[in-house]
Amino acid sequence: MVELIPLLMFLVICLVLMAGYPVALSLSGTALIFAFVGYMTGTFDMAFLYALPNRLFGTIKNTTLIAVPLFVFMGVMLEKSRLAEDLLESMADLFKGFRSGLGISVVLVGALLAASTGIVGATVVTMGLMSLPTMLKRGYSPSQATGIICATGTLGQIIPPSIALVLLGDILSSAYQQAQLNMGIFTPKVVSIGDLFVGAIIPGLILVALYCAYVILFARPQLQSQQAIDQLSATNKLSRAMRNLLPPIFLIGAVLGSILTGAATPTEAAAVGAFGATLLAMFKGQLSVARLREVAQNTTEVTSMVFLILIGAAIFSLVFRGFGGEEMVEQFFSQLPGGVVSATILVMVVIFLLGFVLDFIEITFVVVPIVGPVLLAMGLDPVWLGIMIAINLQTSFLTPPFGFALFYLRGVAPAAVETSDMYRGVAPFIMIQLFVMLMLSVWPALATWLPTAIYN
Repeated sequence: MVELIPLLMFLVICLVLMAGYPVALSLSGTALIFAFVGYMTGTFDMAFLYALPNRLFGTIKNTTLIAVPLFVFMGVMLEKSRLAEDLLESMADLFKGFRSGLGISVVLVGALLAASTGIVGATVVTMGLMSLPTMLKRGYSPSQATGIICATGTLGQIIPPSIALVLLGDILSSAYQQAQLNMGIFTPKVVSIGDLFVGAIIPGLILVALYCAYVILFARPQLQSQQAIDQLSATNKLSRAMRNLLPPIFLIGAVLGSILTGAATPTEAAAVGAFGATLLAMFKGQLSVARLREVAQNTTEVTSMVFLILIGAAIFSLVFRGFGGEEMVEQFFSQLPGGVVSATILVMVVIFLLGFVLDFIEITFVVVPIVGPVLLAMGLDPVWLGIMIAINLQTSFLTPPFGFALFYLRGVAPAAVETSDMYRGVAPFIMIQLFVMLMLSVWPALATWLPTAIYN
């Protein structure tokens, strides 16, 4: 019976979270209750909790995690500076001659916004407020419009610089070193956030290309609803587009380019992004003391949430380990028929289902440290595993009836758009993302080739 306590812990934490209690307090509170009961019954050694101060001090010393508030600051600043509105107007101008021009514009702007903010909720809400009324007015069906917006909003999970990839990279780095130490390799290789950023570029571009192909082939508005956005000349349209497109593209290029060339670490590149976003807001006349205070406050709130969850997850993982959870997971995976293939499929299914009730932060901090070392010890590439987890979560956030992106858009969509329309609209994009995951399974080099080519 004692061997089942780790599984019971996991089930209880899912039930507590589904009941609506705060994530960080749920993780730590549930773990401490189990630890106390275990101590009283003689099934848990409190010495495991003695490692908590060292674990938290290691988090404080981890300079990689400084990238989290910096990237959040960059995303919030760009969100508040009317970047998305200007981008959508410019892209719609450029693609106005195409029947599916507005849909393509939404996909491309959503991809740029995802790369700029890295926050799914912010991208979905922003694109929903800006483009959904326009798309409906121009002849797109409610299902087509909502499907495109939800799908492009979740690109923030996979297109770097992504907060999800920052957190995944840090956790996978620790899991990879632990897996190698468990295998008797005392000079372990390392995997960095930069590796994950580079590995996500090709899969992210494939997703954007497939989204655009679907929009062109199937998501066409009625011709009579196509209207010109304005009467600007072609020269003026191109000039306005370049004026609105070049600054964010240059900023994203500076952030990713500095990482790709090795000129800066992800943390240093995040500082460049935060500073560059502030300059863009200033040049656009959108920077004021009140705006700066608002951005700083939002950044502090998000960062505090992330690190409080990290503390709760650290307590949970220590208690989980104290009850023999890691050995249970390792033994279970080793006994699965099919070896690493079955283990990987099972983990992906579990993460997909957990994505209905947990955000990517909780899954990254709670689930990945448990299953990551076991899977990596079985021979999986850490970059490939990280990209698969990111796309898997992206798919989960789209899948009815619990997908987070659907809830975000439902909150800003007009009452005329039914929830069933949204469910139908995201179905093709879910199939596209599953297809990309299948491609990565068959050709892992789609994720691993570019980091190897650049850093070797």
